Amino acid sequence: MPSRRLRAMPGVVAACAVLLAGCWSAPRPAPEPTPLRPDWRAVTLPTPPGAPGRLLLRDAAACGGRWFVVGAVADAAGATRPAAWSSVDGVSWSVLPVRGESFYGRQHVLYAVACRDGRIAALGAKNGGVHGNPRTGTWVQRPDGSVREVLAGFELFGGQRAVAAGRLAAGPGGWLIAGARVDGAAVWTSPDASRFAILEGAPELAGDGRGRTAAYDAVAGSSGWLVVGSLLPAGGAALAPLAWTSADGRAWRRAELPTPDGRGRAQRVVLLDGEPVAVGPVRDGFAVWRPAAAESVGELSPSGPPTESGRAAQWRRVGGFGAAGPGVLSVVGLAVVGRRLVAVTGDGAGRRLWASADGGVSWRAVTVPGPAAVPDSGDTAVAVAGGEERLLLLADDGGSSRAWWAVPPWIDR
Repeated sequence: MPSRRLRAMPGVVAACAVLLAGCWSAPRPAPEPTPLRPDWRAVTLPTPPGAPGRLLLRDAAACGGRWFVVGAVADAAGATRPAAWSSVDGVSWSVLPVRGESFYGRQHVLYAVACRDGRIAALGAKNGGVHGNPRTGTWVQRPDGSVREVLAGFELFGGQRAVAAGRLAAGPGGWLIAGARVDGAAVWTSPDASRFAILEGAPELAGDGRGRTAAYDAVAGSSGWLVVGSLLPAGGAALAPLAWTSADGRAWRRAELPTPDGRGRAQRVVLLDGEPVAVGPVRDGFAVWRPAAAESVGELSPSGPPTESGRAAQWRRVGGFGAAGPGVLSVVGLAVVGRRLVAVTGDGAGRRLWASADGGVSWRAVTVPGPAAVPDSGDTAVAVAGGEERLLLLADDGGSSRAWWAVPPWIDR
C-alpha cells in the first residue's frame, strides 16, 4: 500500500506546476518613464497697436542671438491682423512693426517662421474667396526691423493647382518653402526671401507612376536641402514616408524611410549635431529616422540623378514613442534644445510634448503648463523653438494663447 507521502505527491507536483507556470509567464511590459516636469516660466508678449483682441501665437524661431514669435491678433468678431514679436533675452519682448500690402495680407495669420542671421521670413494665410481657400503669401523682415508682406501673383501659391505651402526653412543657400501642388510635392526657393520662385512637376520630387507625393517640412545644411514628406502609392490607400535631398533646390533625389508595414509620414525634420533627424506618425505611434551613416545634409545632397548606390537612399529607424490615438496621428512641431530633441504631437484627443536626450532613440512625455491639455483641432496650436539650452513653448487652446520658457536643466527632472 502506498504511503501517505507517496499519495500526496501528485498534489505537490500539481502545485509546483502551477507555481512554475506562474514563474515562466510572459514578462510584463516595462512601465512608462515618469513625465518630465520642467520649471516653466510664463512669458508675456505685448499686444500690438490697433484694435484690441486676443493673441494667436502660431510659431517661433531663434537665430543670431534673437528670438522671434509670429501669429496674429483676433478681435471679438473674428477678424485677424498679422503680428510678430522679437526678444534678445527671451524675457523682455517687443512688437515688430508689421505691414500688409494686400487685402488678404492685412488679415493674414502668420503660421510658419524661419530665421537666418537674425532676420526672419514667414508664411501667412487667410481663408477667403468664393471657395474659402487659404490666400497664402510670404513676409520678410526689412533692414529697419519691420516685417512686410511680399506681393506676388495669385498663381504662385493659389489657383487651380494649389494644395498647400507648409513650412519654411533658411540656410546658407537662401530660403525654401516645402509644400504640394496638384501633381505632388513642390518647393519654392529664394536667395533672400524677397521673392520666391516655384518648382513643381520636378522629376523625383513630384508625383509620377509610383504615386502622388507631398512635402511637409525642410531643413538646410551647409551645402544642400533636405525635405520630408510622404507618398500615396498608385492604387494604394496608405501613405509611406519619404525624404528628398538637393544641392541646389532644383535637382532632387528621393529616398524611402523604412517602416515595418510601409505606412507612415515624415512630417518634421531638424539638424542635430549637423545630422538630420526626421519624425512622423506610423501605424502604432511615432517613428524617428536618421541617415544610416553619420552624414551631413551636404553629403546627402548630390545634384545629379539618383543611383542604386546613392547614399541618400539609406535611412534607418532609430526609435519611436507614443501610441495610436482616437484620431489621426500627427507631428506638428520639432525643435533642438542644446543636444536634445523636443517634439509636439497630436493624436485626435490632444497635443502632447515629448523629449529625447539620446538622439531620438528613447523619449519621455513632458508636462505642459496650464489647467488642461490643448485639444487636437484646427483652432488650436502648440509650437516649440529651441536655442542653446532653452526651450520656448507656445500654446493656443482655442480660447487663449500663452508662452513659457522651460529653464535648464529641465530635461533631467
